[in-house]
Amino acid sequence: MRKQLTDLRRKMAERGIDAYIVPTTDFHGSEYVNDHFKCREYISGFTGSAGTLVVTAEDAGLWTDGRYFLQAAQELSGSGIHLMKMNQAATPTIPGYLRENIPSDGTVGFDGRIVGWSMGCELERDHSVICDLDLAGEIWADRPKLAGSAIYALPMEVTGESAKSKLERIRRAMAEKHADFHLITSLEEIAWLYNLRGNDVKYTPVFYAFALITMEEDRLYVLDRSFEERSTLPYLQVFDDLRTLGPGRILLNKDVTSYSLVNAISPQTEIISGTDPAEIMKATKNPVEISCTRRAHIKDGIAMVKFIHWIKTNVGKQKITEISASDRLEAFRRQQPGCFDLSFDTISGYMDNGAIVHYAPSPETDRELKPEGLLLVDSGGQYKDGTTDITRTVVLGPLTGQMKEDYTTILKSNLTLSMAKFAKGTTGTQLDETARRPVRDRGLDFDHGTGHGVGHILSVHEGPNNISPRNGSWPITPGMITTDEPGIYKEGEYGIRLENELLCVEDAGGSLKFEPITMCPFDREAIIPQMLTEEERSYLNGYHRKVYDSLSQGLEQDLKDWLKEQTAPI
Repeated sequence: MRKQLTDLRRKMAERGIDAYIVPTTDFHGSEYVNDHFKCREYISGFTGSAGTLVVTAEDAGLWTDGRYFLQAAQELSGSGIHLMKMNQAATPTIPGYLRENIPSDGTVGFDGRIVGWSMGCELERDHSVICDLDLAGEIWADRPKLAGSAIYALPMEVTGESAKSKLERIRRAMAEKHADFHLITSLEEIAWLYNLRGNDVKYTPVFYAFALITMEEDRLYVLDRSFEERSTLPYLQVFDDLRTLGPGRILLNKDVTSYSLVNAISPQTEIISGTDPAEIMKATKNPVEISCTRRAHIKDGIAMVKFIHWIKTNVGKQKITEISASDRLEAFRRQQPGCFDLSFDTISGYMDNGAIVHYAPSPETDRELKPEGLLLVDSGGQYKDGTTDITRTVVLGPLTGQMKEDYTTILKSNLTLSMAKFAKGTTGTQLDETARRPVRDRGLDFDHGTGHGVGHILSVHEGPNNISPRNGSWPITPGMITTDEPGIYKEGEYGIRLENELLCVEDAGGSLKFEPITMCPFDREAIIPQMLTEEERSYLNGYHRKVYDSLSQGLEQDLKDWLKEQTAPI
């Protein structure tokens, strides 16, 4: 059992707490957080980006989704914490679990600044709650300090719209909802709205802030730091300002706003809950953002081609491991003009490690690559032009017939979505069903969404556009950039995932379609041509022609010749 778990239970007993909840997030409902907020990881040892820890006096469980089932099972082994597989029929919700495991007069504790409003309200219906407890912080002696990075402004050449114009659009949306105030808590939306970026969160160029907008003014609350572009207010002053709001209506999204922040709002102020207007505006890229993103993908494609060529040429001739391969890919990316960071930790999984959907190689798990089998690489970069996310499963040597069949099945799934033509109003859930058809036709499936939105010099994951059976209710509309990443994962054997980013555009006649903006070939060595329809082969050949035309000018002759072979018609 982990010492941190024992220490937490001691604090719980001192405070009379029957159950304590530790989510992954920060004060803003973020997926990726500053090290200061990694309390759940500190206590549990689980390093994934999504999960909630629930601890009672006798039990402890960690709720996470299908992306992390294998990883969590490994990392929680011997910890005294059992895995709770979300979205499985046998797994209760957290409130349901608490109803079964603590008495109705029991007390649930949590830090209300990092627990969402909806969760907090559900908990208080069944139990007494104490919502001002940062017990994890009390036991974490060397907890990293929360300090602000430098904030910088993006030029119009990459944003395509001024902050003033965006604020005017926000106020029009407020007027439509008869809102006097608008609270924005999402870091990505604040960064987008003000055309500002920072480095408070690893791989995601955001800064910790809140924004409170009225029809006459806007207030930006930031961590202590020098920033001369505009006036700002102290970060946590937002709580005091919300308490002193006068009569009126405030628009916010309760789904992403913390329990404590909503509770801080003056009782004189009526709450209107709904999707933040900035979230929708941000997801619909303007022509400048799209043009910049295309440039970023060409640079990223050149880095990927160099990497795939290098690893195919050198595997078995020199020692290459999952980590050293990941490091080499990062080096190729950073050679590209304008690349200033990765967009997330590279997933580099050889054979059975590739079956762990969000596998992160460590010194303890680092596998040496052999000239056989498959390497799954899911990676991306942050460029001054845009944000990228791509997955390729690379053939390192001889494959079994089953591997080729599985690879071609996933390719068919990827192409099915990429080739889709659909009516306006079609949701991500409807498209997800279409994309899964080739996989399900073989009696298989994958326990994650088919795709997610991608930010513009922001988070690699953004909504509301998601192609997913569970959170894909928003229509996919022109200007949205969404990933296409089906997979097959065979525990103990191998994993295959293929990912392109797709831009939604209008088709002739008013319908919609996708245009791939990721530029990188699929691995011909793993494709069974006979499994592809004529339409699929034609589309794939057309895509590969575009890849060659887009990337060849940025490559030296030997790589250009190699890419020509990789993109030849099938």
